[in-house]
Amino acid sequence: MTRSQLFDDINPNKFEDLALQIFHYQSVKNKIYSEYLNFLKVNPDSIQQIEKIPFLPIQFFKSRKVVTSKNIVEQVFLSSGTTDSVQSKHYVTDIEIYKKSYIKGFEHFYGNIQDHIILALLPNYLERNGSSLIFMIDDLIKKTNSSESGFYLGNLEELSRKLVRLDRKNKKVLLVGVSFALLDLIEYQKFELKNTIIMETGGMKGRRKEMIREELHKTLCEGFGVSKIHSEYGMTELLSQAYSLGMGIFKTPPWMRVLIRDSEDALVLLPHRKAGGLNIIDFANVNSCSFIATQDLGKTYQNGTFEILGRFDNSDIRGCNLMVV
Repeated sequence: MTRSQLFDDINPNKFEDLALQIFHYQSVKNKIYSEYLNFLKVNPDSIQQIEKIPFLPIQFFKSRKVVTSKNIVEQVFLSSGTTDSVQSKHYVTDIEIYKKSYIKGFEHFYGNIQDHIILALLPNYLERNGSSLIFMIDDLIKKTNSSESGFYLGNLEELSRKLVRLDRKNKKVLLVGVSFALLDLIEYQKFELKNTIIMETGGMKGRRKEMIREELHKTLCEGFGVSKIHSEYGMTELLSQAYSLGMGIFKTPPWMRVLIRDSEDALVLLPHRKAGGLNIIDFANVNSCSFIATQDLGKTYQNGTFEILGRFDNSDIRGCNLMVV
């Protein structure tokens, strides 16, 4: 399966067909996924609808090597975690698929990358190795072809000056930051930005007290002087990202789809507007596993959007996880 087949000209009918092709391929070629389906007593040949596909619990990325391709591993992405927690590992055998996914994903939502200046305030990610987010943002920064783009660690004074200067020049600026660092920045200085997009990547990472999304976005809007806050939804175990252009409502690129599973029975899907666990189909995961049952809670809507409502804790996870331990 070529890279262009995964990303180009995906419509709803093509999505369904390609998802089933990838499922049948991975059900045979992915040892961990095949074992999981056997454990569930699922015959892959009987699956002819994507709604019937069993999704692999995301915890497998912590305990097993989830790969479909036999090619050499080119990159290993690691999840964030404390010293006493087990990190997820995503073994990537074709890094160009990841690059194609995030570049086409960015352009799908924001247009030509070279029209933007990207400023990144991601100190906790820069402090560790193996971050898929840093890999992506670093490459996007380079592809802006602008000397103004770049990372910032703790130099809030320099970042503040640059934000004000670029905004006054009517430059299209995208400031990507982890929540606690964006809050640090607006405590250092208040802004009235007119041409800048603020994008939070979520999480206080233990640096601040957690806030609900509405409170966080209201605080950031007031601090930056903007009307809405954008968000990026991604994780180590997925090679594609969804984006929210405001109000916490996310949309996926055409090669990615979100379904909602019942919190009590992981093999049962729920209709739109019902809250449950997020199952994600991601074609960019063709060489690992494209069908992931995440630990996030949310709901979907008829127009293909979704929102995040929270996360399961370990005691909340039910069904289909017996093989993980």
